[in-house]
Amino acid sequence: MQTKPFRIGTRGSPLALAQAEETRDRLMAAHGLEADAFEIAVISTKGDRVTDRPLAEIGGKGLFTEEIEAQLSDGRIDIAVHSSKDMPTVLPDGLYLSAFLPREDVRDAFISKNAPSLDALPEGAVVGTSSLRRQALVRRLRPDLKVVSLRGNVQTRMRKLEEGAVDATLLAMAGLRRLGLEAHASDVLEPDRFLPALGQGAICIESRMDDSVVDDMLAPINDEATSLCLLCERSFLAALDGSCRTPIAGLARIAGDNLSFAGMVLHPDGTQAFDIAAGGAASDAASLGHEAGMDIRSKAGEAFFESWI
Repeated sequence: MQTKPFRIGTRGSPLALAQAEETRDRLMAAHGLEADAFEIAVISTKGDRVTDRPLAEIGGKGLFTEEIEAQLSDGRIDIAVHSSKDMPTVLPDGLYLSAFLPREDVRDAFISKNAPSLDALPEGAVVGTSSLRRQALVRRLRPDLKVVSLRGNVQTRMRKLEEGAVDATLLAMAGLRRLGLEAHASDVLEPDRFLPALGQGAICIESRMDDSVVDDMLAPINDEATSLCLLCERSFLAALDGSCRTPIAGLARIAGDNLSFAGMVLHPDGTQAFDIAAGGAASDAASLGHEAGMDIRSKAGEAFFESWI
């Protein structure tokens, strides 16, 4: 073990800090260490600083990771803690996702002061969300609603909802649970109707390749089932060349030695959607995800993607 504090890099939002603290607490428990053996380093990212425009307009998913990864690459931090759904499919040279914590609730939460559920919203009600996936799914299920972009951390979006900027919003149930805010959920949307984001609910840890000290430290807190599910989901995303301009959803689940996967790609306006179901041995997670992605790309056709990107 190193003698100086082990530095954990993270964004500065309350949710990001809660995830970094969970990682620290699991490492403390696994290695019998005290809190002062760790230091949580808050790193500002462009995605946090620029909140007045959709992510797709300012660069996509890497906006939440680039500054953190720069400090990881040059050794200023030892590991980086991220929400898995924020991670680009291609990582900087020399870095990799080395561990995943046990996955939390994968579902989306519907939050509103005006209706108990998405179905109960009155015609023309305004739903705010920054996620293109959520926007497309809402438009697919309720084309009569007005969907607008709503960015900011969990607390910011809930404040805007309270102020009446929108009639409803959607947030990850996992984030609400980690912040102790799950009571604010008016309804929870089941995956068979509202498929979550790839990686939703999973905390991932990024580190430098060939750093055996860090690898040994992380090994006891890595959850193998979550790792395999995320391997499948990220392979699906990579096959579709997914970005913040692409409404893509998917979820892998493991039962025993078997893995099942459901995936979907949607047109942003919700009028078209293509889905796929696949299954096989959990040990084949990467190939299952890749094949599902290639199959759905073939089913949708390249014109489907080119028509709106």
